[in-house]
Amino acid sequence: MPTTSEPKLISGNANMPLAKAIARRMTMHRGANLGLVDARVERFNDQEIFVEVYENVRGEDMFIIQPTSNPANDNLMELLIMADALKRSSAKRITAVIPYFGYARQDRRSKARTPISAKLVANMIAQSGIERVLTMDLHAAQIQGFFDIPVDNLYASPVFALDIMKQFKDNLDDVMIVSPDVGGVARARELAKRINAPLSIVDKRREKPGEVAEMTVIGDVTGKKCIIVDDMCDTAGTLCKAAEVILEHGATEVHAYITHGVMSGPAVDRVTKSVMKSLVITDTIAPSESVQSAPNIRIIPTAPVFAQAILNIWQGNSVSSLFETPTLEPVYEGQFGG
Repeated sequence: MPTTSEPKLISGNANMPLAKAIARRMTMHRGANLGLVDARVERFNDQEIFVEVYENVRGEDMFIIQPTSNPANDNLMELLIMADALKRSSAKRITAVIPYFGYARQDRRSKARTPISAKLVANMIAQSGIERVLTMDLHAAQIQGFFDIPVDNLYASPVFALDIMKQFKDNLDDVMIVSPDVGGVARARELAKRINAPLSIVDKRREKPGEVAEMTVIGDVTGKKCIIVDDMCDTAGTLCKAAEVILEHGATEVHAYITHGVMSGPAVDRVTKSVMKSLVITDTIAPSESVQSAPNIRIIPTAPVFAQAILNIWQGNSVSSLFETPTLEPVYEGQFGG
């Protein structure tokens, strides 16, 4: 049976606004209607997930847009069941677009008798019939190696760099990038290089998960506008504490650029009451109403970069080209210009 000449998008319930935004962007790029495939992803009374695809997908290049954010288990099962439905409907290729990859924090055995859940999830995704994964800012880069299928890991730092150069264009010389822990230094250094800024590190020591015993600032932040860079913000306890410590060490103001706004429990309240002037997150996880209405939280869209990455995968072009500023600026159509 003849196939369409365009990629086809389908979405679960995890982040429908982002999926629709990606479809709009791709429609604009292609000059053809690339709306989401008509399907229903529902629950039986016992909360089992049921998927039915209403359109023919035989021989099609399918892209499932589904972050595995809270509720992580439900959203993960939606992804796997949608993949199975497409595979059994003879889709030619299935790519999972997972803007936020859940279970990524469990990427190694930190203690005896603990799981490596990220590897288990990778196995489940590959076994479901998915042939490629497109994601953003994996918590640990080595998770790409957990998959036996290709993984394209996009980075938020090129987008953040464009935004920082716009927001701080009059005093870029005063900006300092701060990694909130030693493990995030590579991510922070990458952003610092892009905007030609110095780098500082907050060394934190945990007594147990979610609690921080003490913090030390490595580097001189005196008189600097400090920008904390990390891949996710969960309860925001560590982030807000780090902002306080940085100010105590002489910084003039503190901002934060975080890729994934998990924002669990008291996170929004903490950020609102914190000493941070602003928290910038992306929409890889659908923001709640409280996040959207918080006065010092700003959301950067990821639909432009995901739409272009999907088109590049479909056309067989380079995805890594999106890491370069000259390629990324037109994608965002001057949103961060001048």
